[in-house]
Amino acid sequence: MSTATVTAFRGHELLATGDLRNVARVVWRAVKEAEPHHGAVLVFDDATGRVIDFEMRGDERAMLAHVDVMLRMSRAAVVQTSGEANGASMDAAPRPRGRPKLGVVAREITLLPRHWEWLATQPGGASVALRKLVDAARRAPSDDDRAKAARDVAYRFMNAMAGDLRHFEEVIRALYRGDEARVRELMAEWPRDIAAYSMQLAFPTAE
Repeated sequence: MSTATVTAFRGHELLATGDLRNVARVVWRAVKEAEPHHGAVLVFDDATGRVIDFEMRGDERAMLAHVDVMLRMSRAAVVQTSGEANGASMDAAPRPRGRPKLGVVAREITLLPRHWEWLATQPGGASVALRKLVDAARRAPSDDDRAKAARDVAYRFMNAMAGDLRHFEEVIRALYRGDEARVRELMAEWPRDIAAYSMQLAFPTAE
């Protein structure tokens, strides 16, 4: 779970957005003071589109303590992930001479002279430099990867909040085609806050 920012809805209306702890306070009061006709309150992780559940059975202090546990767990997960990623830097450590015995496949590649000249200047030689370049390219998300990830985030939110709204299925098809104009058109009859947040998640660079 990512907890940088979250957004809360009460029914189809935006209730609060911001960091988890502050939004949690708003949600607590909204739930405890809600009139019977008010809609349910749901909180979404802005980074994933997933619903975040709060412990609401005790008092506000107990709820905030639960939130603090969630934040500590989230930060620990980030640190662990960062540490695993930094492990890739081990490639730069000195290696025994000679070709590693396991996991290496020899194939011919063709490069221009300037490419070979550049590779010859890299620490560890051409093979090490090429492996690092390939690994870096694999780790770096492409524009297509980022666009698909944003659509997946938007879909999770819309599936939870807009599944019964008009044109929902057509919106999802247009979403995964990347047809922003068509998505906006189909959402014209949706509640304003639902449509705006959906667009924010689906096309984050468009706003």
